[in-house]
Amino acid sequence: MRLPDEFAERARDIAAGRVVPVHARDAATVVILRDGPEVYLLRRKATMAFAAGAYVFPGGSVDPRDTDHAVAWAGPSPAEWGEVFNADEKTARGLVCAAVRETFEESGVLLAGPGPDSVVEDTTGDDWEADRIALIDRSLAFADFLDRRGLVLRSDLLRPWAHWITPEIETKRFDTRFFVAALPYGQRTRDVGGEADVVLWQRPSETLELAHKGEIFLMPPTYATLTELAAHDSVAAVLAESREIVTIMPRVAEIDGEVRLIV
Repeated sequence: MRLPDEFAERARDIAAGRVVPVHARDAATVVILRDGPEVYLLRRKATMAFAAGAYVFPGGSVDPRDTDHAVAWAGPSPAEWGEVFNADEKTARGLVCAAVRETFEESGVLLAGPGPDSVVEDTTGDDWEADRIALIDRSLAFADFLDRRGLVLRSDLLRPWAHWITPEIETKRFDTRFFVAALPYGQRTRDVGGEADVVLWQRPSETLELAHKGEIFLMPPTYATLTELAAHDSVAAVLAESREIVTIMPRVAEIDGEVRLIV
């Protein structure tokens, strides 16, 4: 991928030691799946500072409160998730909590239930919307949200998928773990606004075709994930796949006088 001139200059400055790369913040992304299989995508508003106009999966940065031990939990422990993602227990706890919280904030889907074997069936209504907005503006902590509603986080509804780190040339960087999850029975996504101006359900192969035609923009992690998902014919097949999580951070190289991003 050929880089715009401003990125090329920054890449040369970093290589020469004139610029120090920005620290990558821990983040989580969740691919929500439903029969088809189809994935839930959002188009980020053109005014966003990062990935403007790109079609992405729900996700975002870890809130420091996501590492709170008070979060009610069911399923694989933070320590087990840490082994999967090569992270310490505190970081893993934050990543899983961020995955569930951000999914609810950006789609209305909540991977939690009254107990370890149940899941919320309906997250519509004014009271749910008020909580969603409070989570977004950080006036409500995720642990308090679950506690007040008598819910436990269902980490067993998530599966690990990938680990991408934003290239050093970016001025906003994220150390992102990717998860996949099936849309819980009875729940439905909704256009929740916020950072997105379009939301849709679409087959991975159809999304890739639109990207090839230049009709939509996909960032490398999204493109790669959709390519992998397109090889599966059901949600069950995706969830059953055994993944070895390998960290990927695209690098910069100068080829024939052009600065390119290499994945």
